[in-house]
Amino acid sequence: MTGPIFDTHAHYSARAFDADRFALLDSLPAKGVVGVCEQATHSGDAPRVLELAHKYPWVVAAIGIHPESLLAPEDCGEEGPAPTVSVYGGDWAAEMKALAPYYDDPKVVAVGECGLDYHWPVPKDAQLALFEAEIRLALELDKPIIVHDRNAHADIYALLKKYQPKGIVHCYSGSADDALWLAKQGLYFGFGGACTFKGAKRAAKAIAALPLEQIVLETDCPYMAPEPVCGTRCDSSLIRYVGEYIAQIKGVREEAVFRQTAENAKQVYQL
Repeated sequence: MTGPIFDTHAHYSARAFDADRFALLDSLPAKGVVGVCEQATHSGDAPRVLELAHKYPWVVAAIGIHPESLLAPEDCGEEGPAPTVSVYGGDWAAEMKALAPYYDDPKVVAVGECGLDYHWPVPKDAQLALFEAEIRLALELDKPIIVHDRNAHADIYALLKKYQPKGIVHCYSGSADDALWLAKQGLYFGFGGACTFKGAKRAAKAIAALPLEQIVLETDCPYMAPEPVCGTRCDSSLIRYVGEYIAQIKGVREEAVFRQTAENAKQVYQL
């Protein structure tokens, strides 16, 4: 059994797990999983996220609004627009107000998943305003923030430098140099299946440059299964491949990676 594995970023409330969600989660401790942070992306999945956190002692929750939740109906897939648009008409401030009671629950340990995503056709000004509001909320609550950064490094880093929140830069894809100055602010860096993909040279350089004490492991499941199982549905047990890859880069034993990253997750989530 590999472990201890702490998956700092998962989406078990996603439809991809509808058929076997509880059976899968029930199986994870025997595979070395000691912790999972289940991430909400809007008010629609927040109740399901919290349900899982209360069902399993080793699951905690992050509650926030993902920038993709601002997508207009015509830009959405078959699932349609998120409640941010379908219920709140794009008024993310009203949705944040509706989510406020969740942060009183001790199982909610972070604000997120939130950030900036310039891949999708969501107005930048709306994304920036939402992300800044969520950073300020995290600071007010003294909770870490879970940062989503897609094609938005400069604006993400500017806000992180301005406010200096604690938290995790999820699926880190920036340079090693940027990682080092962000690390000096106390931020942690999440690495999952994407870092094992061929061509992920920036991730490898960042992993090599960062101290192991500021790296955490994640899946973003059901997405981004690592090599050698890329293309399958991901789950927390597959983090073993990410840990093995990081151990190779750092020149340390795999168990040292799992032990330290699990401790890092507990530190950042104040567990």
